[in-house]
Amino acid sequence: MVNIRKIDFRQPKWRLIAISSALIVIVVVSVWLNLGSLRSDFEISDVLGGNIFPSSILSVATTDVQVILPSDTLYVGNPKSCISVKLRSGKAYSHVRVEVGETPFFSRSISEFVLDKSHTNYIIYPDIIWNYEALKNNTQAEPISVAVTVEMNGKKLGQRVRTFSVRSINECLLGYVTDGTAFHDTGIFFAAYVNEENPMIDKLLREALDTRIVTRFLGYQAGKPEAVDKQVYALWNILQKRSFRYSSVSNTSLSSNIVYSQRVRTFDDALESSQINCVDGSVLFASLLRAINIEPILVRTPGHMFVGYYTDSSHKNMNFLETTMIGDVDLDDFFPDEKLDSTMVGKSQNQMSLITFEKSKEYANEKYKQNEKGIHSGKLNYMFLEISKDVRRRIQPIGK
Repeated sequence: MVNIRKIDFRQPKWRLIAISSALIVIVVVSVWLNLGSLRSDFEISDVLGGNIFPSSILSVATTDVQVILPSDTLYVGNPKSCISVKLRSGKAYSHVRVEVGETPFFSRSISEFVLDKSHTNYIIYPDIIWNYEALKNNTQAEPISVAVTVEMNGKKLGQRVRTFSVRSINECLLGYVTDGTAFHDTGIFFAAYVNEENPMIDKLLREALDTRIVTRFLGYQAGKPEAVDKQVYALWNILQKRSFRYSSVSNTSLSSNIVYSQRVRTFDDALESSQINCVDGSVLFASLLRAINIEPILVRTPGHMFVGYYTDSSHKNMNFLETTMIGDVDLDDFFPDEKLDSTMVGKSQNQMSLITFEKSKEYANEKYKQNEKGIHSGKLNYMFLEISKDVRRRIQPIGK
């Protein structure tokens, strides 16, 4: 039989052992908690896989809209900052100080926050003081090192550095994926490339008036849909006289399963290069339509985009244009059974322009009818985006 002796903690020797053991436990627990705090201090995060899109920053800089949503509902700060910090709060109402180092695209900034919940995971969006001019002028993806220093309740949690890729101003964010499966459509950013405020607009409208196709641009005040169409044709005519060439360049250098983007030429880029693809032509033409107070529509189907417009102020009737026909194209590619190119022989430039305008409407209206259900379904790769006053309040032109 094992003889168990009862320990008398009233004796000095055993009392000392008990006190020492308790102190050791307290020290171990304290060290463990501190190490746990160091292990989970903070990390730099974002929802776009380390990519920064200048077009998405510039287009919402002066609006209240939030297109790119936080990955977690529990956050503080302004999510339009794009760059965030993940950390776990200490006690309730923890005070956090976040310092973001300077880069070529934003200045150094210090932000302070109070986290009201204790021992809770937070996403913190510090203030980012963007250099908007640098964002506008970025025409090629550039890597930057983002350095962030954090203090919580007066204790320094150290510094973290993460490399981000600042994308080209010509890259439009189409959407992004969170949690591996949830797709968030951001096609509304196409509206940023519709720039009815571009200084070149007045020159183009003057050129259109000089053709005498119309004597004034009255928008819907012109009355009948035919009068609206005539104004649209005047714009078509002067763009064709600029000898645009079709260019299918639309891909970007971005390879990611988190974000999807489309290359889009800005208004200035398209005019200077005299090159357009279906997207470039659509946003360029939409810019001119909005300038004469005709509401345009950007229509997207898988692998293609064309532009539409309302022919009346009540928005009951629409027409659509295949803007790639503005360029030097073979009409037989669009209407193989009609042998249209052979009928163009001997026609004047204005006669040819009117023919292509009418055939462009015919082709695009047919494409709309064929894809109408998908276009209004909200499904991936489909879009019906009216560049309305409401959209313009949310997304501003990025200019250049």
